[in-house]
Amino acid sequence: MGKRALCAFVSMPLAAAVLVGCGGGDDGGGSGEGFISVGIGEPKSLLVTSVGETEGHQVLSALYTPLVRYNDNLETELEAAASIEPSEANKVWTIKLKDGYTFHNGEKVTADSYINSWNYGAYGPNAQDLNSYYNKIDGYAALNPTDGSTPPTDRMSGLEKVDDLTIKVTLASPYAAFDTTLGYTNFLPLPSVAFDDTAAFQNSPIGNGPFKMKGNWEHDQQISVEAWDAYTGTKPKIKGVDFKIYQDAGAQYNDVVGGNLDVVKTIPTAQIGNAKSDLGDRFGQTPSGSFQGLAFPVYQKEFEDVRIRQAISMAIDRTAIVDTIFQGSQTPATSWVSPQFPGARENSCGEWCQFNPTEAKTLYTAAGGKDTIQISYNADGGHKEWIDATCNQLATNLGVTCTGNPVPKFADLLTSLSKKEAVGLFRQGWIPDYPTMDNYLEPLYSCNAIPQPNYSGFCDENFDDLLKKGFGAETAEASFPDFQAAEDVLAEKLPVLPMRFGRNNFGYSDKVKNVTIDLFYELDLLAIENA
Repeated sequence: MGKRALCAFVSMPLAAAVLVGCGGGDDGGGSGEGFISVGIGEPKSLLVTSVGETEGHQVLSALYTPLVRYNDNLETELEAAASIEPSEANKVWTIKLKDGYTFHNGEKVTADSYINSWNYGAYGPNAQDLNSYYNKIDGYAALNPTDGSTPPTDRMSGLEKVDDLTIKVTLASPYAAFDTTLGYTNFLPLPSVAFDDTAAFQNSPIGNGPFKMKGNWEHDQQISVEAWDAYTGTKPKIKGVDFKIYQDAGAQYNDVVGGNLDVVKTIPTAQIGNAKSDLGDRFGQTPSGSFQGLAFPVYQKEFEDVRIRQAISMAIDRTAIVDTIFQGSQTPATSWVSPQFPGARENSCGEWCQFNPTEAKTLYTAAGGKDTIQISYNADGGHKEWIDATCNQLATNLGVTCTGNPVPKFADLLTSLSKKEAVGLFRQGWIPDYPTMDNYLEPLYSCNAIPQPNYSGFCDENFDDLLKKGFGAETAEASFPDFQAAEDVLAEKLPVLPMRFGRNNFGYSDKVKNVTIDLFYELDLLAIENA
């Protein structure tokens, strides 16, 4: 999502695709002087407890202020929180809030704003996409009975309001990095009005951040926000943002080059080579924590045999795809944790991620692999070229017929996966939620993260036990051996094939300056200015 989490965009060849919400106006935005325009895909949700993908998160970063943020050294810094203190055993955490924050409707932000939001997200019948992100809080299990029965309560016992500005959080077991997780969207507050009608609320969410909604979410067209004069934190240098919703990343790029859009967060693959000549010093590159993979829906019978997954992995020449399709702008991945983050290792995938077409064909045949393979991907994110290249390699090296299945919207693909529909292999992208090694592991592969964001359906008791052991370590560094051992389980089972680690390749118009995108794929809306 992301930040954050599941990421929609990677690249997009220029194509004659339908464009919805194409930016325009002399100032690069449609809401007036001082506004900027930013290209995004259609979000799946704008409710903080269900935003697990990058498009929705970029909007929420304008509307909300998190408890903590992460600096360039990946250190946690207090934002809406005044202090966050653990007990000696890292099981009980006391969060004190800064006084003075209010929501855009004037309601005061209090401990209840957080506690009510977190309980809503954790309550199983509410079916929130980020439900599993609350699983470390004591009492989460009671809200999510494994037998499908109605929960006996809708409130986690581990959340206690000490006073209007203090929350005591008791975890089910110790977790040294709990404070680091508090920068993610699931830990944002909600005003009381949100619970009157959450479906209506997310069309015009009310936050505590530097921007407030300007009108409603115009689905498949745009979301506009304007600077909030009463904001108590660092104020933005711009008057507002028009988030223009596109179904084609190539059209985004053309609009930036033509001066009709201010920021394209991902340069299309086909344009990486000429972005410098098109944009000059307005072509930006920054480090990214992104991971791209191919996931197997393990609930589909044709992928049950691990030898099928091993063979498909060995039949892919990752380096050739990076060099020819991405023109060297990304890095082949042979592990599951980005090298940008502490605890990461090179080549944890071992022999299965080494290109070996001869062994791949032998193994695929011995395992009785099918003669057809389908790879589903979201067409609004720009994946056609590398999916086609991957299919061509599989066809050549395995002797199969391989086809790409473009799903119009990222949100639609996620919905199909949540319903366990037969989609074949599917494109999986991940942006870290917070700077910990386990964030590349637990959300995507643990049993309690099914059906989302663990869309593959992979569930392994040993993997989960190793994560739990790591969570109980006294320090983040002490958890690395257990998390690395959990990653070794992924190398053994291969529910997802590592493909690439990314880099932010972005562009912007001559109407803006101070444009930067961080490791979490977040455009810094407090730094950007009108040129």
